[in-house]
Amino acid sequence: MDYVAALLPPVVMAAAFIALIVTIVKNQGGANKAKEDAAVDAALARAEAPRQDPKPHGA
Repeated sequence: MDYVAALLPPVVMAAAFIALIVTIVKNQGGANKAKEDAAVDAALARAEAPRQDPKPHGA
């Protein structure tokens, strides 16, 4: 019976990991892809905006 107790945690973790990978693969692309891409593009634009300021701050 000790072998069941020893094998149970790795089996549970493997099943959870497989479920996580399947969920990630299923959510790639699809209807939300354009919305997610737009959100990433907007975040990148906000992050780069201060670096692209053409006016000198000391003037």
